[in-house]
Amino acid sequence: MVVPPDFTRFHSHAGQLTSLLYEYYGKHLTDVLPALGTHTAMTPEQIASMFPGVPEDLFRVHDWRNDVITIGKVPGHFVAEITDNALSYDWPAQLNKLVYQGGHDLILSVGQVVPHEVIGMANYNKNLFVGTGGAEGINKSHFVGAVYGMEKLMGRADNPVRKLLNYASEKFISDLPVVFIHTVVGPDDKGELAVRGLFIGDDIQVFTHAAALSLKVNFNVLEKPLKKVIVYLDASEFKSTWVGNKSIYRTRMAIADDGELIVLAPGVKEFGEDAEIDRLIRKYGYFGTPNTLKKLNENQELANNLGAAAHLIHGSSEGRFSVTYCPGHLTKQEIESVNFKYAPLEEMINKYNPDVLRDGFNITADGEEIYYISNPAIGLWACRDRL
Repeated sequence: MVVPPDFTRFHSHAGQLTSLLYEYYGKHLTDVLPALGTHTAMTPEQIASMFPGVPEDLFRVHDWRNDVITIGKVPGHFVAEITDNALSYDWPAQLNKLVYQGGHDLILSVGQVVPHEVIGMANYNKNLFVGTGGAEGINKSHFVGAVYGMEKLMGRADNPVRKLLNYASEKFISDLPVVFIHTVVGPDDKGELAVRGLFIGDDIQVFTHAAALSLKVNFNVLEKPLKKVIVYLDASEFKSTWVGNKSIYRTRMAIADDGELIVLAPGVKEFGEDAEIDRLIRKYGYFGTPNTLKKLNENQELANNLGAAAHLIHGSSEGRFSVTYCPGHLTKQEIESVNFKYAPLEEMINKYNPDVLRDGFNITADGEEIYYISNPAIGLWACRDRL
């Protein structure tokens, strides 16, 4: 069995690796389960594009609400210990039934290690417990990260959320035949995206070695705060603010107080990739931590979906800088209703042309200094004085 990422990690090279695994194992590869987490199922076109040569009938769809099993619980006293008593609930370690009960001789978990807003560094056991996890496990783990604080998490391999998953790995899946295949992807000497490291193993060192390289490759440390940042979201990868808010997560440590983030988002057509999460985002919006916690205490539907609540916290600038979304498919009214500013996409692309801008600092024709990021999913940007 292979557990790769979905299309939102197209540049991870996990698709190419999965194709090579199929080429090697042939008929012995019986299942490919993309680690969707809460994302929507991959389309046949996405599968063909990301996993060339792998038969479509090998792919399974992870249903995070109905297709999981709880294999153990991390006790509340441990959760309290790692969160400095901010939270004390038990955490359910959940996996897709096919991962845990499928009877596979080998499970290959494939993916990219890169700075991440919820767990500090993506991948390793996150690919299983979140990528193929269930509603309660995903929601509660996301909320641990939100309570701990995103800016204390990002780019750090050791943090409360990772401790939670490591506890579950050690206690509940030590006998599961899992081998991890991790890439680290970043710009090469010519500025082109390339695999900078490949790490394969069955223990935590496969992750810690990859995370150490990712810090060197994917962490962009700036000497001064950025006044204006332009982020482009590739239309084939970013369909929602649920994923597109990486533009906020990955730049927030670099943006100056009263700075501005402009998000060019031609493919964004919704807020949540799951219909219920989309509804919650539309209802409660990105109004900051105090407001979200207040709404959570007042509304059981939000308390029952801590993953959505965590996302609302992550997606807010907390009023420190402005966020202007330029979506391809959402209206001005929709964007402003969730507490973002709006600007027409065509107008802003004419002003900040992705075909002309280069990653990093640019001076526009009218003399304005901007900082451009062509893909927020592959890095983390921070001002030195915020590290």
